[in-house]
Amino acid sequence: MTSALLLIDVQRNMLLPPEPVPDASAIRAALAELLDRARRAGSVIVHVRNTGDPEVGDPDAPGTPGWELVFEQLPEEHVIDKLSTDSFAGTGLDRLLPPGSPLVVAGLQSDYCVRATSLAAIARGHAVQLASGAHATYPDGQPAAEISAAVELELAAAGAAVTRWDDIRF
Repeated sequence: MTSALLLIDVQRNMLLPPEPVPDASAIRAALAELLDRARRAGSVIVHVRNTGDPEVGDPDAPGTPGWELVFEQLPEEHVIDKLSTDSFAGTGLDRLLPPGSPLVVAGLQSDYCVRATSLAAIARGHAVQLASGAHATYPDGQPAAEISAAVELELAAAGAAVTRWDDIRF
């Protein structure tokens, strides 16, 4: 069975100026290559978009430039909007993925939505492959790379396969 690709919160507000994550250009290139590989393999592709609160001025509030996806989706690809860190919570993502199907997870932010969605997928019986080098976050009391590395260790302990993005095949 071909893995599905979950691109989590690959939105302008985190990958493009004025406040991109550290190493945004490298992360964007890795995400673009994963997306291209998944498309060539005919994988199910789901673009997950975080929906911020316009009342508090979130940079990813609907209709703002920051809410827009970085990569244009093709007609056969899915876009789901979410309101929490878990991409499965209240979104219908379960209906888009065959039960127990293998998933490749990539995107933003490692310590929030990537982490929560990966743990939720594992709990639902999906084999999760976390694309190392294709997820990122912001520094928060420690360098962003250290935070992402800690998430990789946690998810590996939970059962995810942490695989360098350029080694992932669909």
